[in-house]
Amino acid sequence: MVDHVVFCLFAGGVRNLETMHKADGNLMPNTLLGNESISSDIASGVQSLGQVGGQRLQEVGTLYKEFRFAEGPTGHFSGHSSVMTGVYNLADINIRQRPSAPTVFEYYRKHTSPETNALNAWWVSNSLGPYPALNYSTHPSYGALYGANYIQPASIISQAGYESLGNPKTFTQAQHDLVGEMRGFFDNNFGNQTIPGSAGISNAQADVPEVQQFLLDSFQEAVAGQYNNPWGLGGMSGDMFNIFFAEKVIQRFQPELLVVNMQDVDVCHGNFTAYANALVRADYAMAHLWQTIQNTPGMANNTIMIALPEHGRNLQPNTVIDPYGRYALDHTNDEMSREIFCLVTGPSGKVVQNQVISQVQGQSIDVVPTIAKILGFYDDISSMLPGQPLNAALV
Repeated sequence: MVDHVVFCLFAGGVRNLETMHKADGNLMPNTLLGNESISSDIASGVQSLGQVGGQRLQEVGTLYKEFRFAEGPTGHFSGHSSVMTGVYNLADINIRQRPSAPTVFEYYRKHTSPETNALNAWWVSNSLGPYPALNYSTHPSYGALYGANYIQPASIISQAGYESLGNPKTFTQAQHDLVGEMRGFFDNNFGNQTIPGSAGISNAQADVPEVQQFLLDSFQEAVAGQYNNPWGLGGMSGDMFNIFFAEKVIQRFQPELLVVNMQDVDVCHGNFTAYANALVRADYAMAHLWQTIQNTPGMANNTIMIALPEHGRNLQPNTVIDPYGRYALDHTNDEMSREIFCLVTGPSGKVVQNQVISQVQGQSIDVVPTIAKILGFYDDISSMLPGQPLNAALV
């Protein structure tokens, strides 16, 4: 249908009450139609960032307001792995293990004809421990040979000494081991062999210098302070840096499949006002990502972007109160924690424009078959997937 898909996990646990229902005003004014300002009942402590462009994202696509994460524990790893494999994660809840079902990267790289090299598939995630494990599975017919290039922006920035994300980390031994795994991937594992302890991805030999140069350039730019305030906002959140690096990948490589996550809203466990601010920033970042796509030759008018949370948050608060008197929220398998949204944006003629689907329709496991249909390999994998393409959003 198009040559590029960008999948944005608007993650960390996002409650529909603050987004689709807008109970506290429009905290996503770049995505959702409605008031541009935040309502008075939550305005204190929440910083508005304004508009990125002229159109809201829902105007250039289809918004499913009542999507569902229907099965499995409402945890971050379970939610991420379910949506990235197209199979609900009911058993693979050990965050130190890769999923047993193939990821969307593996399906894409194995079943795109001719088989696609790793330069066309990228996974950009935050630094929370388990996410590197989601670039490929333990499935005997897939695995590392079909994984994605993986980049963790916070690690580059922390190692460069830039403190916008907080003070540089003091690593535990387990974290040192993870950094060692990443270093093995970056420095050693661009050939066709699998290095023990590395991420296991194979890039075509001709692509090795380009990938290595990209990583080196990113590190040197961070050291030089070029990432101090790249969007002119006076500061960048972790979510914004993830999107910023996803944009750098887009501008450098024009990948056919890119997945990026955001996680800052998970602060809601202890601070609802910080959660509201994180929603505002994630909304701004996603609109900035879409604008970058439209300004990148080869991807403009040739890309479909899909966005959704991995799960929601509880209806009832916990007992933690923030400085503004607002109660915090967990995500512990109640019905509200299974309510999410899904946004499919893209060029007219490929994606139905300005359509809102308000009834309950669609599940997390429908994203992988949708990506497969868009990029043309759904027939090869449909028997492995319980979900269905989101045909109502596609022309």
